[in-house]
Amino acid sequence: MIPYNHTEFIEDLTYLIKNNFIQMDRIDDAVGRILLVKFTLGLFENPLADLSLVDELGSQAHRNVAREAVRKSLVLLKNGKHGDDPLLPLPKKVPKILLAGSHADNLGYQCGGWTITWQGFSGNNGTRGTTILNAIMSTVDKHTEVVYLENPDGEYLQSNNFNYAIVVVGEHPYTESAGDSPTLTMADPGPSVINNVCSAVKCVVVIISGRPIVIEPYISSIDALVAAWLPGTEGQGLTDVLFGDYGFSGKLPRTWFKTVDQLPMNVGDSHYDPLLPFGFGLTTQAVVARSISAAIDGRPYTLIVMVLVFISLYFSGIFLT
Repeated sequence: MIPYNHTEFIEDLTYLIKNNFIQMDRIDDAVGRILLVKFTLGLFENPLADLSLVDELGSQAHRNVAREAVRKSLVLLKNGKHGDDPLLPLPKKVPKILLAGSHADNLGYQCGGWTITWQGFSGNNGTRGTTILNAIMSTVDKHTEVVYLENPDGEYLQSNNFNYAIVVVGEHPYTESAGDSPTLTMADPGPSVINNVCSAVKCVVVIISGRPIVIEPYISSIDALVAAWLPGTEGQGLTDVLFGDYGFSGKLPRTWFKTVDQLPMNVGDSHYDPLLPFGFGLTTQAVVARSISAAIDGRPYTLIVMVLVFISLYFSGIFLT
């Protein structure tokens, strides 16, 4: 685990052993446990990976499982500024929607660290998958206009008639100490995007992060809020739930703080006063179809139901007589 200065590490460790700062028994114990695992796995007999299933990597079956994992792990933190006026699930058929935020069209940001490279990557060229933008485009009605702007200004928002907005912001990829943060804030321009968009349009904010981050200053202006964690390559798992093909069911795996000054904070602490407690998570129900033209779009289905009822009554009459 010393990738960049392993030579110095070996020299320093050797010095410490020779000068009795570290006992050789301690080294033997550590190496022995590592070797035991390797022998148990058969790595000395078969040191190379089995390539017979390499064509299965990234298969559609695997992606389906990953997509299911995404939609089941999403946590709905807020749904409507008032309890009787939920925003989610979103209608698929509206004239015009806005998608904003630095994480809306970035597979690297969706995947986080330990993806392709140690610290992850930015952009859509590192691996195959579905960005949230592409997932939305393939989910909404073909007549719905989707406008994507990473950081729209107030003037643009006021001059366009959006039915609602989806804002996708969060953290940049990291692993280990590269992710250490005394502030736990979202990456810029996330805060300004939330403030600009949610003050002008009904908005759902999706947080892409590996942990809870500061959201308390913005939560009052947000209509709906989703913790998506790191959904990886299958952005369609997010839209499955945002648009009601499946319901939200996920729960917070850890407490969501108000400010970093409260940390560390855990269930049972005398000072436990979270923004959202451990295990919190709102739920929604799946819907068959939603549309602003539901009365029109529903007519074919109504006709089918009526025909089936008449047929049922006809045959019921035959058997009764």
